[in-house]
Amino acid sequence: MIQCSDCEFFHRLPDGSAHLRCDPYTNIKEPECLHKWMLHDLQSLKNSYEKTLAMYRRLAPLQEKMMRHMEREIDDIDEADRWKLGYDDEDDDDTLR
Repeated sequence: MIQCSDCEFFHRLPDGSAHLRCDPYTNIKEPECLHKWMLHDLQSLKNSYEKTLAMYRRLAPLQEKMMRHMEREIDDIDEADRWKLGYDDEDDDDTLR
């Protein structure tokens, strides 16, 4: 089995990570190359997912704050429109009958 570091399609990036320039549809040399390529692709998907989760963790406090603000605004609108419905807190039972 050929090692990726010996292949002409392998390139090491300055940060030390591997970059595979092989195309699984045209220039795979050995069947094991396809498995390595799939593992490499899964690793990049995992890294992207972790970055997305980190962004969501940073946005979570802001989302909570926005939701509380929206709930207060909706409650204020409901309270302001309460007169249109024609009932108060004391006689809720009477108007529902």
